[in-house]
Amino acid sequence: MKSQMKKKRVSSTPNTRCNTGDKHCINPCCFFCSMKETDACLRREGLATCFREMPHGDTHEHVSALSGLWHIAMSQPNDPKFPSLGIFKCMASLIHKGINDTLWLLTNQNIYIPYYAAHIIGSYTMNKENFAQLAVQSGVIPPLLELLRGKISWVEQRVAVRALGHLASYKSTFESVACHEQDVVNLALNLASTCLEFVYVDFIAVKENKRVEYHRNLITRGIGDLEMENRKAEEWASQLQCWSLYLLNCFACKDRSLDLICKKVFLKDLCYMWGGLINHTSPGGVGLIRILCYSKVGRKSIAELPKVVNSLGNLSRSSDDWQYIGIDCLLLLLKDPDTRYKVVDIASSYLIDLIELKSLGDKSNVGETITKVLLSLKPNRLKVGAALQEVVDLNVERRNKEKLLAEEKLEETRVLVGLIKQQANHMFRLGKVEEALLKYAEALGVCPLRFRKERMVIYSNKAQCHILLKNADSAISDSTRALCLSNPANTHGKSLWRRSQAYDMKGMAKESLMDCIMFINSCIKSGDVKIPYHAARMISKHMDATWLFATARSKVEKTQELNHVSREENGGNHEEQARDDHKALMMMEKRNNQVHGLSTIIEEPFHAKEIGRRKMERESRRFKKGVVARPT
Repeated sequence: MKSQMKKKRVSSTPNTRCNTGDKHCINPCCFFCSMKETDACLRREGLATCFREMPHGDTHEHVSALSGLWHIAMSQPNDPKFPSLGIFKCMASLIHKGINDTLWLLTNQNIYIPYYAAHIIGSYTMNKENFAQLAVQSGVIPPLLELLRGKISWVEQRVAVRALGHLASYKSTFESVACHEQDVVNLALNLASTCLEFVYVDFIAVKENKRVEYHRNLITRGIGDLEMENRKAEEWASQLQCWSLYLLNCFACKDRSLDLICKKVFLKDLCYMWGGLINHTSPGGVGLIRILCYSKVGRKSIAELPKVVNSLGNLSRSSDDWQYIGIDCLLLLLKDPDTRYKVVDIASSYLIDLIELKSLGDKSNVGETITKVLLSLKPNRLKVGAALQEVVDLNVERRNKEKLLAEEKLEETRVLVGLIKQQANHMFRLGKVEEALLKYAEALGVCPLRFRKERMVIYSNKAQCHILLKNADSAISDSTRALCLSNPANTHGKSLWRRSQAYDMKGMAKESLMDCIMFINSCIKSGDVKIPYHAARMISKHMDATWLFATARSKVEKTQELNHVSREENGGNHEEQARDDHKALMMMEKRNNQVHGLSTIIEEPFHAKEIGRRKMERESRRFKKGVVARPT
């Protein structure tokens, strides 16, 4: 069927007008004539007849009617008029006809009909449970499942999984979807894992004049150029993945099919399913991981995969909108006595940097909650590990001591901290980065916890020292602590930029990109309308690496290179050809691994130990002009 669709070219998007008009229309079941009827009773009767007869007719006006219904369903999804007149049964019949009658599907513009029909079902069942009940009673689930299986194309799969997700989200209609539980879950799992690669191969990587025409028309509504076409296809592919995850969420919320969802390969894949900048309303794969963390089976499966736990940790220390999900998941794993000691070493190393975080969005006392969970792990202080000792020192012993300090003593301490910080800054300017680092640590040891702004600046300066010393992990840790102390959280511009650099050093493109975007936002809010050049370079570098189809493109390129390497030279020598193919694969993998070793983007190269006195004087002058990043 797919090859037939590619041969069949449709010139434009369907019209949305009755071509014959009122006076000349001879169709007694014309949708547009029924809509124009002024008498309410006759209009309802005409529309009901239209929905009843439409699947049995075969006129070119069907597509126009479906297009008009699509617009109405999108703009008025809560209007009960059409659902009460039998629109669901009509749409289900049209989908069934499109799947089983290829000749009809490729006649006129009927190729559009299954897409519109499934979209209409999804729109009307999006908000209203009683509409969902009507849809199930009208038999929409079997034809939607056929579309989900890919009986036509990925475009129809997108709207089918959307509609099934709505039906599965209501208590009264969930079981009707769950009657096909294993089939639905396996299809959604496969779709979530493979849809990006499939859309890339089937559409994005295809030359403009070779793409399926009706796909192009649906994506752009017939009015977009190639750039818009690609951008919308990317958006649709992201929606296809996120809606597949939403359908799986409906089962996971009810502890259904967890044995299928919690397969190791799929859980690892979830870490890379990112709604991101395209589909920012969806938490992507981490949303499903969070649901799984609420079940014992899910926690057990996740705790056995350090890669997934590390991914949650990276999210918890990021400026992503879903940062709180990463924190919640780690806390849920630590609270469970069966999983806490499997993840404590990894989870605590991330959470320790967040214990001074007051609020995150609408969530308050985040740091205190983290502290309580960490302290509950090993209540006997004699057995507290090195990673947790800081929690005890910082939030128990030190906090209690500072409560007894008088105001005069606090002010004296503030002055002392300022002096130590000045000494550290002076050492930094002289290129004595390691000595400056020790002084900043000394200042933190003295600085009271209530002086949050001062502590934020010192942590941020420590992060800059670590960057110059090429210690990315420590730079991430210190800049995260600085961002926890900023008000509101994650808004200190210098710390965002420094953490972006540190993530860049580790090859963590997504995290670096998010911090860099937040850094630019902070610049704009501060009144600086010019985007710093080094930040623009960073974004340009990582936009390609975090492109939705980056992995799919890499796989396609790798396959093409393997198929091309030395085939003509080797002739019939299959063993030599296999060795060359393997050698090429190893070279490509090595090249891909080297991407993580790219030097980080900084304002200016700064190698402190190699700079002589005269050069240091020049650097000092440049510091004053603001060319090179310096301590605050």
